[in-house]
Amino acid sequence: MAVEESKDYLDVKAFILLLVITLVWGFNHPSIKYANQGIAPVFASTLRSLIAAMCGVMYCLWKKERIFHTDINLLHGVVVGLLFGSDFACLYFGLLYTDAARSIIFLYTAPFIVAAGAHFVLKGDRLTLLKTLGLVVAFMGVLLVFLGRPAAAKPTMFIGDILEIAAACFWAATTLYIKRFMTSTVQPIHTLLYQLVFSIPILLAVSLILEPRWIIALNPSIIVCILFQSVIVAFVTYLVWFRLIHGYSVSRLSAFTFLTPIFGVLAGVIFLDEELTDSLMMGLPMVCAGIFLVNWKIK
Repeated sequence: MAVEESKDYLDVKAFILLLVITLVWGFNHPSIKYANQGIAPVFASTLRSLIAAMCGVMYCLWKKERIFHTDINLLHGVVVGLLFGSDFACLYFGLLYTDAARSIIFLYTAPFIVAAGAHFVLKGDRLTLLKTLGLVVAFMGVLLVFLGRPAAAKPTMFIGDILEIAAACFWAATTLYIKRFMTSTVQPIHTLLYQLVFSIPILLAVSLILEPRWIIALNPSIIVCILFQSVIVAFVTYLVWFRLIHGYSVSRLSAFTFLTPIFGVLAGVIFLDEELTDSLMMGLPMVCAGIFLVNWKIK
């Protein structure tokens, strides 16, 4: 299959898709937080990967694509799946202890970790003065959010915050690994499918060890949340995102992800009645500014 030439600009189609994707990703965190009331978090993440993987298999059969490689790419897929599973185990568990609005800010420190890691592991992607400035601004924003607690915060909230930062580290490691070993040899659907399929064993193992009760209380809203996370978020938006990465400038695409924390914070406040603290309001624009500076490419 021929590789599509990457565009150095974003057309109207890409712009609209990015707006939709970041909006969906933002609403994913309140959805997870709500579903945690009825389903054990890591087990819910296992279900999410399982349902999305089934969608991926059906997509491959429909497109007459191979489902698994038989070369070194399969091993790369296993590594990516393990990292992806660890990412979502931390993400889902963290939301038991911290707010959805706080979690999405901590999770979106991942682009900064990618920028720093790319300097050492990816050729031609070095830290510049502007990128370094962005990392510093973003770190200060995250630190500000971390130090500020809602008035009704539990003492264990910091555990959730740390788990969300760990999720960001696993997400960044996944991204760097894919960029280093898989983008030139694997199609977007396989990159996605490997993450989903090989994350299932680690998520299921963690759930078996730490979650004695999987189903707490089911209702139609929780089922809708799980289907939303599985079909819309984990399959549709991730597949579209990987296709955009293949077709457009990655630096220009990445600049748009700063919209996700904004949508996520607003969704948490609107749908979950979470407190909009002063530190959150000050830290959020700093994190968004950091993401923009890291991804701003001067001609």
